[in-house]
Amino acid sequence: MTEPHIATLVEKTPLETYVPPAKPSLIGLSRTELADRLGEIGVAPAQRKMRVQQLWHWLYFRGAQSFDEMTSISKGIRAELAQHFTVDRPEVVAEQISNDGTRKWLLRLPSGDNVEKAHEVECVYIPETDRGTLCVSSQVGCTLNCAFCHTGTQRLVRNLTAGEIVGQVMVARDRLNDWADREDGTRRVTNIVMMGMGEPLYNFDAVRDALLIVGDNEGIGISRRRITLSTSGVVPNIVRAGEEIGVMLAISLHAVRDELRNELVPLNRKYPIKELLQACRDYPGASNARRITFEYVMLKGVNDSLDDAKLLVKLLKGIPAKINLIPFNPWPGTAYECSDWDQIEKFSEYIFNSGYSSPVRTPRGRDILAACGQLKSETEKLSARERQALRAMAMTD
Repeated sequence: MTEPHIATLVEKTPLETYVPPAKPSLIGLSRTELADRLGEIGVAPAQRKMRVQQLWHWLYFRGAQSFDEMTSISKGIRAELAQHFTVDRPEVVAEQISNDGTRKWLLRLPSGDNVEKAHEVECVYIPETDRGTLCVSSQVGCTLNCAFCHTGTQRLVRNLTAGEIVGQVMVARDRLNDWADREDGTRRVTNIVMMGMGEPLYNFDAVRDALLIVGDNEGIGISRRRITLSTSGVVPNIVRAGEEIGVMLAISLHAVRDELRNELVPLNRKYPIKELLQACRDYPGASNARRITFEYVMLKGVNDSLDDAKLLVKLLKGIPAKINLIPFNPWPGTAYECSDWDQIEKFSEYIFNSGYSSPVRTPRGRDILAACGQLKSETEKLSARERQALRAMAMTD
């Protein structure tokens, strides 16, 4: 094994700001913002509350993809809406389906009217027997440079808007036929994890606004206890997330000593382990029923010793917690290796015997680079003709 590279903390700022299309989408707007948009097209104040409720129902409960579908709204208002707005989601450029049923979508985010300047993100759907989890992105690229993470090798281009975040959930429901008129009444997308591309707490406002829409019980209606926000440790925004969003919290920990975590997760140099864990202790609503998840990627000979397991248990004392052990997913160019399976089992057994749940996450979607830490679009290397072919295939599925 070659010597792993040491990641450095780079305070990245977005290279670009969001430029909305000439005809913007209504996806991602709050009720208040929707009322404002209705006012702009001449809807009387006395009618706005009712019209907002109608729009909300058609957008987020039924998943309408055009204003024409919104039959409870008058034709005149629908025509006005269509003249000024859309209900567009991100465009599906490509879809990959793993041998295990995991699906990865490459999604295009238009920037103004310039298709050539549009950027792309990925989101992943993971079906299981008792749930269906959608892994959602919050940035184009990533703010951080975590040493073991494939996504972290991408430059940060810009933050996603609330509409682009909610739009990923809506695309998944579109593709999976998962809206209110689904015949058996079940849901395929039952859980949301903010664990895709980007650091959610460095795009706080948009992530908050999007998750409040996703969790709204008059629309998409995914319970906040089924929504998990994962952070590498942006300490100032952790407690704020609990207060303003109220979803489940996951911490990308991966090391129990500052000197090692400085290398694996460079953000630790700004917010070291002691400060991070105190923020977890202060997280609103944390309890045995609402435990904080600590994610711990297993790296052979790096962080997988029994001493590491003992210190992990010691550090988490007093925090309602569970520890997800993640077998490392090798990617082209990485210098790290996955821990041996017997070592992972020993590590897990020690944590379990110490009173903490310590499931070993089953790797999913490895054959399509959809597994944890691997979201990085390879289509940037394709020619324009190849990309056009991929889009055509995606839209004819």
